[in-house]
Amino acid sequence: YQTLYICLETVSKLMAPISPFYADRLFTDLITVTGRDKAESVHLSDFPKCNEAMIDKTLEEQMQIAQDISSMVLALRRKVNIKVRQPLQTIMVPVTDIRQKEHIEAVKNLILSEVNVKELNFADNSAGILVKKIKPDFKKLGPRYGKVMKQLAAAIQAIYTHIRLEDYRVTQEDIASLEQNGSFAFNLDGLEGVIVSDDVEIISEDIPGWLVANEGRLTIALDITVTDELRKEGLARELVNRIQNLRKSSGLEITDKIRIAMVPAPEMNGTIYDYADYIQKQVLAESIEMKENLPDATELDLDDFKLYVNIEKV
Repeated sequence: YQTLYICLETVSKLMAPISPFYADRLFTDLITVTGRDKAESVHLSDFPKCNEAMIDKTLEEQMQIAQDISSMVLALRRKVNIKVRQPLQTIMVPVTDIRQKEHIEAVKNLILSEVNVKELNFADNSAGILVKKIKPDFKKLGPRYGKVMKQLAAAIQAIYTHIRLEDYRVTQEDIASLEQNGSFAFNLDGLEGVIVSDDVEIISEDIPGWLVANEGRLTIALDITVTDELRKEGLARELVNRIQNLRKSSGLEITDKIRIAMVPAPEMNGTIYDYADYIQKQVLAESIEMKENLPDATELDLDDFKLYVNIEKV
């Protein structure tokens, strides 16, 4: 209860500027019970002070990675028009160091739940699974290396196009080194120089059946292959969503049980057979019955085909 009082007291102070009278009543009621604050009004009390010792930097980093990977995966889904309700099989993450891998491992289940993907696997950058390129930012490089800019441009372009120059050879390991260390040293026509990560954009090429995205030191690859089993599971989730909407529009209570009747559809038959128990449990249905004739059925547009469904309260 003490923790609850502290939370409510803090909330009353935070909401005081926008709801002064209610916040003051909440505050005075709380201090009457707890005696934690001697102020007569919430508007005369001290604002909560931040205890920086309570800040968990590691947790913040992990949650930032979870947000970044989730955003990248959802963006790739939108790119190929795959809904979040359609499950996918794999996210692959080439890790740059052990710390990054540990952070991702800590929030892996959260990421998979958020983006509806079944597994997240790690890949070593040196495994050669992803081919990376470097795109230079000449506005930043020009002021530092103006005298050899032409040669430098050719050298970096060689990295970008994977052309091997006789006097400048770079490998995927060099690019990995730039990602890990934040800099890459070179010697060009006797001039020693350093390219830092802010001077370039590192891009990963898509691989067959996968889409790749980059954000800073983070790279992900998403398997966009929808197998027959994944397609069925996606259709089951979509049907649950549509039936839940039917329940709501029909004025049914959350606890009301229903019966489902639908006109057979070749595209849906396998899904109903494999996922009948899941569908019934999610929508509180006692049965799913196939009928050739449903005059009062509701038409559901499931993108590639139409399904005619009727629900009734038990």
